[in-house]
Amino acid sequence: MAGPLDGVKILDLTSNFMGPYASLLLANLGADVCKVETPSGDTTRGVGPARNPGMGAIFLHLNRNKRSIVLDLKSADGRAAIDRMIERADVLVYSLRPAAMARMGLDYERVRARNPRIVYCGAFGFGQGGQYAAKPAYDDLIQSAVGMPVLQARKQGPPDYVASAVADRVVGMALSTAVSAALYRRERTGLGQSVEVPMFESFAHFVLGDHLYGHTFTPPIGDTGYARMMNADRRPYRTIDGYLGINVYTDRHWQRFFEICGRPDLAADPRFADIAGRTANIGELNAFLAEVLATRTTAEWVQVLDEADIPAIRMNLPEEVVDDPHMKDVGFIAEEEHPSEGRIRSLGIAATWSDDQPDIRHPAPRLGEHTEEILAEFGFGPGEIADLIESGAAVAAPKEVK
Repeated sequence: MAGPLDGVKILDLTSNFMGPYASLLLANLGADVCKVETPSGDTTRGVGPARNPGMGAIFLHLNRNKRSIVLDLKSADGRAAIDRMIERADVLVYSLRPAAMARMGLDYERVRARNPRIVYCGAFGFGQGGQYAAKPAYDDLIQSAVGMPVLQARKQGPPDYVASAVADRVVGMALSTAVSAALYRRERTGLGQSVEVPMFESFAHFVLGDHLYGHTFTPPIGDTGYARMMNADRRPYRTIDGYLGINVYTDRHWQRFFEICGRPDLAADPRFADIAGRTANIGELNAFLAEVLATRTTAEWVQVLDEADIPAIRMNLPEEVVDDPHMKDVGFIAEEEHPSEGRIRSLGIAATWSDDQPDIRHPAPRLGEHTEEILAEFGFGPGEIADLIESGAAVAAPKEVK
């Protein structure tokens, strides 16, 4: 087996970041993900540096372990083809708004009529019971709607987005979890079902678990925002020659740190003796950390803090993560030869499994690279495939790789 989801066939009608990240996680667990693309391809094909058109860096990382089939679902023949494929699929994942799926004849009722066992799972902006149901959504919008930029601003400056597609990726993880759980239920009951994973609500759960804070109570007994997380001095700290990530967190951590700093008396200071006091006085504590950590090199701090079992690590630049000694030990970032893109760096599969370890089976595909292969697997004959391609309802990539 090539992972615990080996044998699960997924029709992936997602694009951009959120849905493809979900299907990447499922593909990394062994699922056979058939990435159904429009003739123009997934938008991320054009994002970031690229050696060849349509094979940008972001796409390469989001779409490994998948195969690409191009169908024009706006055409009658393209819709008829996807209808036939649905009959043999285990899962259909999508990231269009439900109204758009319905316009294409791919709403759950019609899909279920063709395959009652299918897991039909969508992630889109907003739950369909609210007044935002028809609104489009992207990562920046959802960060704004949940208040993430305001929380960032309480640390420093005006409202600002997190420098990652964090909402897309968090909701993508929720989508992959939902698919896995629905497949488990189907194994027990034999029944498929529809699952909706709205971005706004899912990301609100992620953020407000920390930051609803005093407004958890009715009436509120404090402000929103976890003070420790928002303090401007909660950051990597400058050392003599670089920066250090450090988490002095438990009572014992602080006792040891005060001893290392030559200030054991601070361990008994009511402001710092327990987590409640430290949270209330986090600004003073972080200022103290900044002052002390600037007195030694990063390597010196890592050594002494490791010896004291206080969590700390050197701050890497993104490009330095490639050469991080631990990453080299576990082989997480590997160089591989992509059939069309040449030598690239590939991110590994983080989880390890004792019995059916997933593997990297497919490099990120060229647009329509597997159209004919996938159609044949879903029961289309050579003549039917040729007709679909001739009509433009399906598109196949050239056989030769330049």
